[in-house]
Amino acid sequence: MPLTMVAEGRRALLREVRGGRGVRGRLAAMGLVPGSEIEVLRNSGTGPFVVIVRNSRIVLGRGMAMKIEVD
Repeated sequence: MPLTMVAEGRRALLREVRGGRGVRGRLAAMGLVPGSEIEVLRNSGTGPFVVIVRNSRIVLGRGMAMKIEVD
């Protein structure tokens, strides 16, 4: 399921990043690689999407968050 479906306060395991080499590289530079645990801090349905990965807070646009597949 896409990361945008994960409720606030929940954790998920990153399974795959759907997108081109540029998207995958940009997310990997932020620590978003397959196998990473992601905690969702903010998912209000609109506006930015805020997660914690490896003790770092990351703000993503909804379009970018839709490309991240999690379990």
